[in-house]
Amino acid sequence: MARIAEDLLLLLLDNAAAQPGLQPARLQPLLAGAVLLDLAYDCRIRPALPEEPVPADRLVVLMGPAPLDPVVRPALTLLQEAPITAGAAIAKLRKRTEDHVLDQLLRAGQIHQIALSQNRFRRNSYAWPLASRTRVDQARSALLAALFDGHRPDPTTAAIVSLLHATQALGAVLSLNDRGWQWVVSRASEIASGTWVDDEKMADVNLAVTTAAVRAALA
Repeated sequence: MARIAEDLLLLLLDNAAAQPGLQPARLQPLLAGAVLLDLAYDCRIRPALPEEPVPADRLVVLMGPAPLDPVVRPALTLLQEAPITAGAAIAKLRKRTEDHVLDQLLRAGQIHQIALSQNRFRRNSYAWPLASRTRVDQARSALLAALFDGHRPDPTTAAIVSLLHATQALGAVLSLNDRGWQWVVSRASEIASGTWVDDEKMADVNLAVTTAAVRAALA
C-alpha cells in the first residue's frame, strides 16, 4: 500500500473545501516524491552506491515481487527502464500521480468524489470529502505527536514531515501562530535530518537515504 502518499493526500484533503490544500504545481511533485518514498520503504528502490556502475545521484531498483498497488506500480516501472535521478523521476510521474492516489482512496472507501463543475473542453473540478475520519485522524495525531510532543515518529509520519518541510508546505495541514511555527520548523528540520531512524532496520535506513535524495529534488 502507498501509505505515505495516501496519508499525505488525506491530510491535505482534511479541510472545509475537501480539496487539496496546495495548488497543483506544488501538490503534484510532492505526491510523486511520496510514491518514491513508499517504494523506498518497501526496499524496492534506493540511491546508487559509490561502487555501483551508475552515477551516485541515480535511483536504482532492487529485486522483489511485482507490486500489487496501482499507485506505486508506474513509478517502479519507470525506474526499471533505467536508473534516473529523483528529480527526473518526479518530473515524469507528477502529472498522473494525484489521480492514481485519489482513485485508490476512492476504491478503498476513504473519500467520496463530488463534481463541482462539468466542462466539455477543460478538466472538471471536484471535491473529495472524507468518508471516514479514522485514518486521517490517526495520521494527524501521529504528525502532531512527532512535531509537538517530541515523540519519535513512525517511518510514514517522518516521511510526510520531511516532504512537507522540504516544500515549505506544512502550512497546508497546520494553522499556527508565529511562535508555533518557529517550534514546528525546528522540529521538522530535526526529523528530516533522520534522527528518527532505527539503524538496525534496513527499511528505515533505506527510507531515510532516499528521502534525502527526494528532498533535494523537491527543494
